[in-house]
Amino acid sequence: MLSSKDKALIEKGIRVADSKIYQQDKIWSKYSNDKVSIGEQLAKVIRTLNKALPLTVLMRALSIGSSSEPQFRILETAFRGGLFLVDIEKEALDIVKERVQRQYTKHVSTILRDYTKAFLNKKSTLGFYKKWLKQKKVNLVTFHHSLYYCNESSWHTIVENLYRYVLSNTGAMHLVLMAAKSQNPYTTTWLYNHFVGKYFGLRNNQDLRVFGRELKKIPVYKNAQVILRTNKVYFSVNDFEEFMSVIWMILLYPDVHEYSFRQKEEITEHIFKNFWKNNKPLIQQQDHLAIYRGIPFKGIL
Repeated sequence: MLSSKDKALIEKGIRVADSKIYQQDKIWSKYSNDKVSIGEQLAKVIRTLNKALPLTVLMRALSIGSSSEPQFRILETAFRGGLFLVDIEKEALDIVKERVQRQYTKHVSTILRDYTKAFLNKKSTLGFYKKWLKQKKVNLVTFHHSLYYCNESSWHTIVENLYRYVLSNTGAMHLVLMAAKSQNPYTTTWLYNHFVGKYFGLRNNQDLRVFGRELKKIPVYKNAQVILRTNKVYFSVNDFEEFMSVIWMILLYPDVHEYSFRQKEEITEHIFKNFWKNNKPLIQQQDHLAIYRGIPFKGIL
């Protein structure tokens, strides 16, 4: 039986469902080790590139859909030849714009574009390459949690277009995504599959590991190194509204799935009883994929 205090807390957890994705991600970034985990693997990719390229080369990078995240600081310092941040959310880009102006980081460019359209065919990809990159290829392309908002049927087309027309002959792509399968009821994957399956008859089929294995069979990546790795991330915060805001981000509301009030209530009560009352952290098993091009030694991840 829920107390009146518990019910009031659950009501707050429901109301926070409509918060902006960049606000939800800010909470996730602050109270989880996700960005630390991504930063560690990103550093390995950059280390590999540094070893493969002459010290005099000013590297360039294209970051897709992760404009205001903490790894921006890593990218900004490592890619002095140009850092190009693509995002569909103006609010996220505005945060970066203010920082760029305040800190005089003129080699950073913000680009308000929908990547699912910008790289969906050769013509639009080359148009982006000419207009925004000034016909200069980049040494790194990152997709850090941004593939969620793209149908997996488009992944091969988008990644291949970037690999062919945007990535330098010595370069890398680093992709990060929540694991598609998990039997652990305290993971983000289980929560997504359980509730989205229950309400919409869908499951998470955005499987980065399957995608990586498929890449190895495609001729265009014949000379590339494709490396996979899975890490665990933990999230916990002493504020139920903030905890729930991250749950709504994981469940892709309101951008992808439109839950009814009763469904949102059921989800919130589940989180309250199983996580909040038992002081359980949210766990995310997430996959990393590195695609190395033109690296004459074994890359790391």
